Amino acid sequence: MYILGVSAYYHDSAAAILKNGQIIAAAQEERFTRIKHDESFPNLAIAYCLKEAGISIDDLDSVAFYDKPFLKFERLLDTYLNYAPKGLLSFVSAMPVWVKEKLFLKKAIRDELKLLGLSKAKKLKIWFPEHHLSHAASSFFSSSFEEAAILTMDGVGEWATASIGKGKGNTIELLKELQFPNSLGLLYSAFTYFLGFKVNSGEYKLMGLAPFGNQGSERVKKYSAKIKNTLIDIKEDGSIWLNQDYFTYATGLRMVSEKQWEKLFEMPRRRPEDALQQAHCDLGLAIQEITEEVVLKMALHAKEITQCDRLCMAGGVALNAVSNGKLIQKEVFSEVFIQPASGDAGGALGAAQAAYYIGNQKKRNISEEYMKDCFLGPSFSDSEIKAVLETYQAAFDEITDDQELLSKTASLILEGQIVGWFQDRMEFGPRALGNRSILANPLDGKTQKRLNLKIKFREGFRPFAPVVKEENARKYFDMNRPSPYMLRVFPILEKWRKALPDDFQSKPITAKLDVPRGTFPAITHVDFSARVQTVNNKTLPKLWNLLDQLEKISGFDMLVNTSFNVRGEPPVCTPEDAYRCFMETEMDFLVIGNLVLEKNKQPVWKFSKKVFNLD
Repeated sequence: MYILGVSAYYHDSAAAILKNGQIIAAAQEERFTRIKHDESFPNLAIAYCLKEAGISIDDLDSVAFYDKPFLKFERLLDTYLNYAPKGLLSFVSAMPVWVKEKLFLKKAIRDELKLLGLSKAKKLKIWFPEHHLSHAASSFFSSSFEEAAILTMDGVGEWATASIGKGKGNTIELLKELQFPNSLGLLYSAFTYFLGFKVNSGEYKLMGLAPFGNQGSERVKKYSAKIKNTLIDIKEDGSIWLNQDYFTYATGLRMVSEKQWEKLFEMPRRRPEDALQQAHCDLGLAIQEITEEVVLKMALHAKEITQCDRLCMAGGVALNAVSNGKLIQKEVFSEVFIQPASGDAGGALGAAQAAYYIGNQKKRNISEEYMKDCFLGPSFSDSEIKAVLETYQAAFDEITDDQELLSKTASLILEGQIVGWFQDRMEFGPRALGNRSILANPLDGKTQKRLNLKIKFREGFRPFAPVVKEENARKYFDMNRPSPYMLRVFPILEKWRKALPDDFQSKPITAKLDVPRGTFPAITHVDFSARVQTVNNKTLPKLWNLLDQLEKISGFDMLVNTSFNVRGEPPVCTPEDAYRCFMETEMDFLVIGNLVLEKNKQPVWKFSKKVFNLD
């Protein structure tokens, strides 16, 4: 039985395919179109999934879409009616799209699949699980747990913004849900917007900015009090109420009432390219701490009402690695599984799993069907890679001996070279986890600034993540569980820290970045934390062996691991993407399969994205 899962039309569209419950392939559409957070119907991702499964589109048994359009439409209409006459402009702009495209989604999906060659469109079964059921299924059915509590949190699906459920065998029972407009995800996005970052993509930046806030300072306390007294009422069970007098996302085209927020926080909304001030960092810290408080309360309540000792998490808020790390350190649950593609992209996988286990009532074979890793995207043979590089007249050395390749790569990194690393199947989800990565030396104090400004072309304050061997992670970090998907932030052990100067908190952000913080400055954030990835020899043998080689040479088995892309673009997918990114940045080397490319030996012509207009 083949089931195709699809998410589309909001952000991060994706496709996934199951064969008898086993995950065969999954990928975001953005990786193929090169449009970051692409929301369009995932035709290219679907074509890839079918190719990976070795079937034609007519071989599908059914398709599952990740939410219920009619239920979402009901919420939109109900919201506009309740807030009328507010939101008229939003209503006028939204309704034509809904009536034309989204309301008749079953027909739209069949029409799109016809373009991919589907000949039996009317006979194809299409499932529409609710949005938060898709999130819940993507985590529970991907886990190795027979029974678990399930916590999903995001902006909004149809009505639900968060849910608590219980998974057992091939069933999921949703026990409680928080409904729109009260949403932890939308609250965090509102602060993302107010602090000058883009909603649905800049939340990572807000999370990275928060540690620059002065923890325990009077201003952070003041901001927290203002948020709790004016914007949000937090209940003991983790449910929240948001004061809609200060928000406009329900009916408007923006997140918040800017004038009211500016008055409340006594500062103007930051524009995207404005310099960051300490007040921005302190406000970011305040909302991050409140988010952590709410997530912990929700998790405690989930354990209370399910009586489960294991937890599965999904939804956009589950990508908040700082919050996840704090929750795991509390040891509320014996085990926690967080879906690596927790956002809407992962909804494609969850929709397919919900259709298979719940819709078709198939029993789970956990030993075969759980998500063993997230490397579910395309791979390319050495001959395919060579063909692409030869097209660009690229110069490369081929090293067929793996040990020699790893030894050379390790030596380059320890010399301070920054290496693009392109291997095997692409990751599913927002994180680069060792197959579409940029690797660098965490011991080098210049690495963070160079990566941000010369290679990633992004804000200088943003931290980088370390990757370490799973068995040695506790040598560096205060952590009690593996972290294979880079979704957990943990403190760096005291032995690797360097005391900060007394005037550190009063320094501007740019000056704070220049203060040495320890043995591994490239991955040590200003609060002595790191978003850790652990790898083992079974899941990622080539990267594990590279770390092992580093340890033999330097005594440390750690690398900086960041996604192979530049600001504004998704991570690379194909060898061509990798070579173009390599050439457009100041990366020193590219290791792609068994081929090694040195920047100084490449042709000097530049890539161009010009569009000529003769008007």
